[in-house]
Amino acid sequence: MIITKIETIRVGQFSDLIFVQVHTDTGLIGLGETWYGASTVESAIHDHFGPLLIGRDPAEIERHWQTMFRLSDHAGYGGAELRAISALDVALWDIKGQVLQLPIFEILGGGTRHRIKVYNTLGVFCDITEGYDVWKDPVEVAQSLLDEGITGMKMSPTDFIARETDGQILFKDDLDWVLRPLREIRDKLGMAIEVANDAHAKWNLPTALRIVREMEPLRPMWHEELISPLNEEAHVRLQDATSTPIAAAERLMTRYQHRRFIESPAARITMPDLTWTGGISEVKKIGILASAHQMPIAPHDCVGPVNMFACAHIAMSTPNVMIMEYNRATHRGWYGDFIEPNFVVEDGYLMAPTEPGLGTRLKASVKDRPDATVRMSNESREPWLMSNKRYTYPPPELQDEFINSTPRRKSGSEAVYYD
Repeated sequence: MIITKIETIRVGQFSDLIFVQVHTDTGLIGLGETWYGASTVESAIHDHFGPLLIGRDPAEIERHWQTMFRLSDHAGYGGAELRAISALDVALWDIKGQVLQLPIFEILGGGTRHRIKVYNTLGVFCDITEGYDVWKDPVEVAQSLLDEGITGMKMSPTDFIARETDGQILFKDDLDWVLRPLREIRDKLGMAIEVANDAHAKWNLPTALRIVREMEPLRPMWHEELISPLNEEAHVRLQDATSTPIAAAERLMTRYQHRRFIESPAARITMPDLTWTGGISEVKKIGILASAHQMPIAPHDCVGPVNMFACAHIAMSTPNVMIMEYNRATHRGWYGDFIEPNFVVEDGYLMAPTEPGLGTRLKASVKDRPDATVRMSNESREPWLMSNKRYTYPPPELQDEFINSTPRRKSGSEAVYYD
């Protein structure tokens, strides 16, 4: 089996969302996804990484990951390049599972569980307005989650007050105002529901220190990205100031950046986003690295529907996954318009996928949408031809002479050279 073409699909309704489908000569199609800068990711897939995969065996997932990563690493591997790698990696795992007729988590070592607790990140979509409602009646919103068996939620109470000063100064009256919903939940419901604080890295360290101290009596589940993760020493100071776990977080890319927070006292929870940080292959490695340091992982979501399926396979096969992020508004609001089947959340748990591979597929109607942009690639190139740099390679005739010069090379063994 070989990869014959790679297809990307963007939709105007969600301009940051991009799906990727990897086609094979057997008719099997692997599905992947990522979010943010979709048109830039599209270019990365078709101009850089797609040509490395076309004509090759989709089963060699680790080899393909290394080929793509090394191509991007010399220019800085973050951003669109890594999101493209993430989406392609998920699609390759989807194909492998379909070939073996097994869910991906069974290939990753089998289930350590068959469901995982979720917490709900409050959102807004159409008639689902819990992200607004929590400011009007926080107890009702929390109780609606508890009624469904969901015992954790996440909100971003301090984002609004960070806007005026870009997170450089914190006024006590402002902080009291934004913490009112959490105080009401604690007054009425006690600790029946966990509440995580996500600050989206909007604060400097002195203000973040004030926030964690003020919130300490409210016993949040964790603080996520109060400050930017660019400096783990600042995170050490933040974690030292509170008994609440610091979660670091979705903007850390690959095992290499997560390692610094896993191996130091800078955080107590690591939170990789699977569709940004390197796909299923990389998050499995991050989970193993974290387990060696007795650290739990809590995969990040709030992107598209494919991520939830991919994260479900990580959650089922990785013992130190503590909980999975979930967005009730998007799950019920629009995910079902794009994939079939949808994932299942039951009694507060994300259930294990049961179908082979990823466990879902892109609806055929998505490509027919009037706001859909579909692009296809079917040409292959070697890794060393993917750069515009000038290299002192021998001329082609001498390369052929070298390749055919020994029995070892004639025997068909293959090496891939990366620039």
